[in-house]
Amino acid sequence: MKVLPVILAAGQGVRMRSRLPKVLHPLAGRPLIQHALRIVQQVADVPPIVVIGHQADQVRAALDESVRTALQEEQLGTGHAVMSAEALARGQSDLVLITYGDMPLLRPETLRALIEVQKNNRGPLSLLTVEMEDPHGFGRIIRDEEGRVTAIVEEAVATPEQRAIRELNTGVYCIRNEWLWDALRKIQRSPKGEYYLTDLVEIAVSEGLEVQAVCLKDPEEALGINTRVHLAEAEAVLRKRIARHWMEAGVTIIDPASTYIEADVTIGMDTVIYPNTYLRGKTSIGENCVLGPDTIIEDSQIGNHCTVLASVIESSLLEDDIRMGPFCHLRPKAHLAKGVKMGNFGEVKASYLGPGVHMGHFSYIGDAIIGAHTNIGAGTITCNFDGKNKHRTEIGEDAFIGSDTMLVAPVKIGARARTGAGSVVTHDVPDDETVVGVPARPFKKTSQERTPQSE
Repeated sequence: MKVLPVILAAGQGVRMRSRLPKVLHPLAGRPLIQHALRIVQQVADVPPIVVIGHQADQVRAALDESVRTALQEEQLGTGHAVMSAEALARGQSDLVLITYGDMPLLRPETLRALIEVQKNNRGPLSLLTVEMEDPHGFGRIIRDEEGRVTAIVEEAVATPEQRAIRELNTGVYCIRNEWLWDALRKIQRSPKGEYYLTDLVEIAVSEGLEVQAVCLKDPEEALGINTRVHLAEAEAVLRKRIARHWMEAGVTIIDPASTYIEADVTIGMDTVIYPNTYLRGKTSIGENCVLGPDTIIEDSQIGNHCTVLASVIESSLLEDDIRMGPFCHLRPKAHLAKGVKMGNFGEVKASYLGPGVHMGHFSYIGDAIIGAHTNIGAGTITCNFDGKNKHRTEIGEDAFIGSDTMLVAPVKIGARARTGAGSVVTHDVPDDETVVGVPARPFKKTSQERTPQSE
């Protein structure tokens, strides 16, 4: 049987108190709606449909082009939202799986279990329930004496006996496609002027049809995001899941509670992560690395056997065997080749440091290409900005840049060339030449320096 997911994401999310649509609030580095999509895409046979409404253009822009959208122009309840998808969904599958854009903690295996129950259900509908002591305002599942589901009663209209029920409705359904659309038209408008999917249960029962239920084993999966408090609760749950996943994959996380790893990060085996480390965006970490403490890496690729201590890395590439920190900063488009070492308080931006380069502390390298095995002395600065434009610095292989050298770009330093400490280099330096001074000039030995003095 083919399964078509329909994700309801049209609501305004008033309780978030935000100008941003609720389903676009970030969780573990992704908008809520992206979590919902990735979950259902693992169980779908037909591309999902997202029902959008409030700030529809903004939500649509956050979706992949392959995702289909249906517009709910008026928000008149969950039943009305599903009706908005009829033109795209009717006849496209055997089953319709209905979930929500603000339920990021559902597991694919949970949805597979619900789908499997409906495949074996003689009736048209199966739903996901949860048992919790705190009902969170959810509707109560009503069963008859034989345990069959007969209705869902909303908390606002439930009797005291019904309120005591702890089996709750999550709002997630798997429904036979051919039955759904006609049944939706039988839903009566509520006193609030809305059409509720919960009424489908009573409609099915009134037709003598069986309704099945799957009860969640983990109540955390039922958490929906309605407030920023809920968002923080979901963040804590997802952080634990992500940390557990990587520890089971062979990564050592010294203190998971103080380590933040976003959903799109990948980490190699035998890497060790110390506290207060943040791995964000589309970051990949190689094997046998040591990260942190107090390190932030975002949208970057880190090779094998790298050590990053108390540093910040943004949109950069580190090859294998890098040593850097503490207090280094790689700004976007920094590329460190194999074996580079960076001392404390070094900064690199839009530059390539070749294999084996040693960069001393308190140095800045921007818009530069540094040849292999070059030594960058402490306090070296590439003066790459003239007030209007950025200019490039090029340094050849095996060069030696003395401490406190100012390289005024555009400038080229040849292979094996040297600069004296405190030099200000304003012109190109040929291969094998040494320059010193302000401005730097070729260094010429005096006669005394050329001829050893007699004692």
